[in-house]
Amino acid sequence: MAEQAGSTPEGPSDGTPGSTGAQALDEVVRFTSELIGIDTTNRGGGDCQERPAAEYAAARLAEAGIEPTLLERTEGRTNVVARTEGTDPSAGALLVHGHLDVVPAEAADWSVHPFSGEIRDGVVWGRGAVDMKNMDAMILAVVRDWARQGVRPRRDVVIAFTADEEASAEDGSGFLADRHAALFEGCTEGVSESGAFTFHDGAGRQFYPIAAGERGTGWLKLTARGRAGHGSKVNRENAVTRLAAAITRIGDHEWPLRLTPTVRAALTELAAVYGIETDLRDIDALLDKLGPAAGLVEATVRNSSNPTMLDAGYKVNVIPSEAVAYVDGRFLHGCEDEFRNTLDRLTGPDVDWEFAHREVALQAPVDSPTYARMRAAVEEFAPEGHVVPYCMSGGTDAKQFSRLGITGYGFAPLKLPEGFDYQALFHGVDERVPVEALHFGVRVLDRFLRTA
Repeated sequence: MAEQAGSTPEGPSDGTPGSTGAQALDEVVRFTSELIGIDTTNRGGGDCQERPAAEYAAARLAEAGIEPTLLERTEGRTNVVARTEGTDPSAGALLVHGHLDVVPAEAADWSVHPFSGEIRDGVVWGRGAVDMKNMDAMILAVVRDWARQGVRPRRDVVIAFTADEEASAEDGSGFLADRHAALFEGCTEGVSESGAFTFHDGAGRQFYPIAAGERGTGWLKLTARGRAGHGSKVNRENAVTRLAAAITRIGDHEWPLRLTPTVRAALTELAAVYGIETDLRDIDALLDKLGPAAGLVEATVRNSSNPTMLDAGYKVNVIPSEAVAYVDGRFLHGCEDEFRNTLDRLTGPDVDWEFAHREVALQAPVDSPTYARMRAAVEEFAPEGHVVPYCMSGGTDAKQFSRLGITGYGFAPLKLPEGFDYQALFHGVDERVPVEALHFGVRVLDRFLRTA
């Protein structure tokens, strides 16, 4: 389905021309809080309703004279797409996207209700504060500020707020890429979550990692089959035993080191900051020398495979004929064949495996003009920081949009105080974001998008 809405732009900005207006700084905080207050919990299996949040975002765009299109594959699983025209029609369009769904939160575990959007002591609390209703709010605040100031970016900017990122993306970015590619015509690059946040190394240094790659997703279903029988009898074809042996081999496997161009660049730049000689022949030793900063790269120098779920049997004295397990597998760009071949070997002849969900690994250049402009925008507002590339250990909607030939970066800027464990708050209890971090994010995103 498709719906459109539009209205006249708001009045003049409180800010000076060429800079982020004061109203945008107020709006990003309010929009983050109000979006958190719309419960868009994605429990998987289609159990989510993003439509109220999509309608909220669409209304904020329409108030600024930006015409949104609402699209659904499944009723209630709503996506929003809009376009702001740039001044240079020869430049490729830029996609700026954020997802509207969030992972579940158990209210009893939280200091505040996870869907309150409470603003307290200069911090916005609630599920989605960092993943990623904060970025959704930044996008809205920036483009509304442009409308007030009469600003046009250099490139066309396509805005997408998506459903279903926290599950399969089949109702979100996958649906948009497969069924509505025309809305993204001309888009060559995209930016979204998990980049340009402050990483403190504990020794006074601040890093701002910009994501220029993602490991591929390989969620696996393992099935062992054997001979059913009585639990008191000898059984050399026990499906549970076969499965247990296979997942033990998988969990214990030491994946070999593999350096993608992004991770190689990250290690080189981090080593330069610390004045360490870059010896890429001994990565583990180099990671040890980097101290806490190694956390930016250590999960992405190898493939990985972690058993996560088991399902077998129905009675203690019955040997079942089948046992099932699930493994969270991730593979680096260019390493999927190695991943598959290794799983064939580790599972062995008595256990079958298949992808329960698979998505590609991504690689983006760190020497592109777009990366340079992201770096410059961060350095303008955080000159004390060190901007470095990194590869995400997980994945985002950039995987699905890559089907359209769109190169994806992670760029959702936040300036965070020391001791604020940003990465631990993804899917964590008491998820929250400082107001000042949102203000920084709007300023940096504004500056980047104007010139990108």
